[in-house]
Amino acid sequence: MAITKVTRNYQVTIPAEIRKVLGIKEGELLEVKLEGDRIVLQRLRKKRKTLKLGKGMTTEEIEKSIEEGMRECMQ
Repeated sequence: MAITKVTRNYQVTIPAEIRKVLGIKEGELLEVKLEGDRIVLQRLRKKRKTLKLGKGMTTEEIEKSIEEGMRECMQ
């Protein structure tokens, strides 16, 4: 069992051995929820949009879709 401390800014550090096992990277989003008296951290799984290219899409629509996808990745 790993132990971590709550800082004065109410932040906690996820111990390295847990980050390594789960593959958690810097900047990744985690969902925080309560289960009874437990605090549960879980990776936020974003729904990925698929881009259908081909006939029927204008160049502007394709560029707009790419820009939206890039903005989502930066959040």
